[in-house]
Amino acid sequence: MTDASDDKGSGRKTFSLKSGGPGVVRQTFSRGRTKAVVVEKKRKRLVGAPGSKPVAQPAQTPGPTPVDDNVAKARALGLSLAEYNARQKALSTAREQSAAKENLAKAQEAERQSRAAEEQEVLEQARKEKAEVEAQAIAQAEAAAAALEANSAESVKPATAKPRPEKPKQTDKEDRSPKSGFGGRIKKKRVETKGPSRSRGEPKRRQGKLTISAILSDEDGQRQRSLASMRRAREREKVRRTMGDGAKTNKMSREVIIPENITVKELALRMKERSRDVIKYLKSQDEVLARDDEMDGDLAELVVEEFGHIARRVAASDVEDGFIGEADDVADMKPRPPVVTIMGHVDHGKTSLLDALRSTDVVSGEAGGITQHIGAYQVKVKSGELVTFLDTPGHAAFSAMRLRGAQATDIVVLVVAADDSVMPQTIEAINHTKAAGVPMIIAVNKMDREGANPTKVLQDLLQHEVIVEAMGGEIQAREISALKKTGLDELVEAIILQAELLELKANPDRDADGMVIESQIDKGRGPVATLLVSRGTLKRGDIVVAGKSWGKVKALTDERKQNLKTAGPSLPVVILGLDSAPEPGEPFAVVDSEAKAREITEYRQQKERDESNVTPDAMASLEAMMTALNEKSVDEVALVVKADVRGSAEAIVQSLEKLGNDEVKAKVIHTGVGGITESDILLARGSNAPVIAFNVRANKQARELAEREGVEIRYYSIIYNVLDDIKAVMEGLLAPEVKETFIGYAKILEVFDISKLGKIAGCRITEGVVRRGCKVRLLRDDVVIHEGDLSTLRRFKDEVKEANAGQECGMGFLKYHDLQKDDMIECFTVKEIKREL
Repeated sequence: MTDASDDKGSGRKTFSLKSGGPGVVRQTFSRGRTKAVVVEKKRKRLVGAPGSKPVAQPAQTPGPTPVDDNVAKARALGLSLAEYNARQKALSTAREQSAAKENLAKAQEAERQSRAAEEQEVLEQARKEKAEVEAQAIAQAEAAAAALEANSAESVKPATAKPRPEKPKQTDKEDRSPKSGFGGRIKKKRVETKGPSRSRGEPKRRQGKLTISAILSDEDGQRQRSLASMRRAREREKVRRTMGDGAKTNKMSREVIIPENITVKELALRMKERSRDVIKYLKSQDEVLARDDEMDGDLAELVVEEFGHIARRVAASDVEDGFIGEADDVADMKPRPPVVTIMGHVDHGKTSLLDALRSTDVVSGEAGGITQHIGAYQVKVKSGELVTFLDTPGHAAFSAMRLRGAQATDIVVLVVAADDSVMPQTIEAINHTKAAGVPMIIAVNKMDREGANPTKVLQDLLQHEVIVEAMGGEIQAREISALKKTGLDELVEAIILQAELLELKANPDRDADGMVIESQIDKGRGPVATLLVSRGTLKRGDIVVAGKSWGKVKALTDERKQNLKTAGPSLPVVILGLDSAPEPGEPFAVVDSEAKAREITEYRQQKERDESNVTPDAMASLEAMMTALNEKSVDEVALVVKADVRGSAEAIVQSLEKLGNDEVKAKVIHTGVGGITESDILLARGSNAPVIAFNVRANKQARELAEREGVEIRYYSIIYNVLDDIKAVMEGLLAPEVKETFIGYAKILEVFDISKLGKIAGCRITEGVVRRGCKVRLLRDDVVIHEGDLSTLRRFKDEVKEANAGQECGMGFLKYHDLQKDDMIECFTVKEIKREL
């Protein structure tokens, strides 16, 4: 059923929807919007008396429910009911969190206030205790002062002071005044009272106090000491008793170590004395020194003895004491592998022999087919025993390397080619071996070649006192072929037999020491050194000192680049961690601490600097002056040498120094290991020197700088080429050799004066021939008057090229006209010959 009614007051029309049944649904519409939606359910019916019909009550309009309120609020905000509920939930959660934070802050604040109160109580208690202690201390001090004043009362007589006159007391009547009745304070009139006048005989008021006038006058002679003066005197006496005789009797005598030079400050610290006392004593000895000034050991010893200590003199070189440990006990010795050095002339097959023993191919990777470094390898032979081999270069330039190889070895295998016999480097290797005192084994190589004559090799060795077993000697000899790998087993057996005879042993349970075989600077790894351990065991983390270099071992690798944890005796290893590349041949050892290592290396570096700074006095005598003048006329070829390893650089420098003579010589201004850097280019530019790069290269910056500065960089991989090029440059600086060739004599018969040509000598050729343009000397009474060139040569009126003996001719000298009859003319030619070193 639908009802419609008009709202006359508002002009709106209302529609109602009604339905029967248990529920009533009403909806009111208004123009443009809905006012309310009400859903009602009739929960109760009014029930009358029994038997009566239920009376229908009018429906009551229910109030809005929470759901309806939420719907209305959501619509007012333009939100859905779910969004509105989510927002309300978020707001309630935020309020709860804010309330929780406030409660937590309140709790923390309460805790902080309680803690602050407790700390305040503790501080107050400490303050009270401190005040009590101070009060007790003050009381004790006052009591002590009172006792001290009482004790000194007899000796101290203070000046008597005149008592002040007492003021007369006012009576009550005097206090009263007519104005006092009004109340308040009445200002009283001051009553002036004069004391009795001081008589002349009475002592003055400041009697007893110390003044300048009292000191100067000293009339009575009764001046007395004050209480403060007495206290100071007693304090001085107390200090004198405690610090005087007692300090002298209880002074400790120390042992003071005195080096060659020591500063005043350092000496005072070692004696536990004050620096000013030491300086005062030095002044008394007419030595004026400051704290940082150095004194020599003799003066320091005198100072130490004067102060009552014991002086012990030491030298700077004492820091190296114990660097190489003492000999080991025989009980601690254990067998070790032998160290065998392969030596011989260049291209006699040393590296090929080692390749055959190691089953490798090292020789194919060598520049020019020659070895230019010392190679160290450890090989396990067929019998299971280990043998360490050192491969040395055979070129003449690597004499120092061969010497180091002979010093570091137990056995020397001398390789001699059967088709080449004994050569200069073979003889040098024999001499190094004899000087080192090690046994030798002869390996006659290249037996597979035609013309091989091992008998001739052994006979040639006899000239150098090398007698093999076949000829009644003690030196073993084996015929081998490294290329065909024949006779290698017999050579290894000879090496093992010789090692058994030597009974090689070493103690592995100690700090390692040995020798530096080779060193270089690797671009990625820094300084790299190849070491041969002689005794002990080298471990990672050990502190190693080698020459002027030191460092902690960061890595250990063998020749196959496999990492090792330890390296025992007779094992060659490559180590990383040194601060610089050490010199090959230097001994190395493990030290206890970094301080010890730094002390040893600093001493060695200082020693090297001192030796380099020592120069002789060039002008000490006339002889020295003439020597210096002569040296200035020597042409020098300045060079900068950079190589891949120390040994190669050393060999190049030594070979270049041997090339010079009295007129020209090579001067290596700098040598180093590693790639060429910008600093090398700048040094070469300042000295006008080329850069010799041996198996190294320049980086990009160095190349660009060299191009800008005009510095030449020469790259080499074979030492032959280095020496040949530098030799050619040095030969070009030599003055050519002048060779004179006599060709003839002429005698002046008459001298003619020609206006356009000057004086012309009419001559007869007495000997030889005269050529136009030759050199001439004018002889007068067998004395050379002039030497010059022949400008003209004529026969009759024609210019001729030459005149033979018996012919007459006319001769004119170039720019010389002092010619006389009967003078002799010597004719000769000059030829310049290029000199060679």
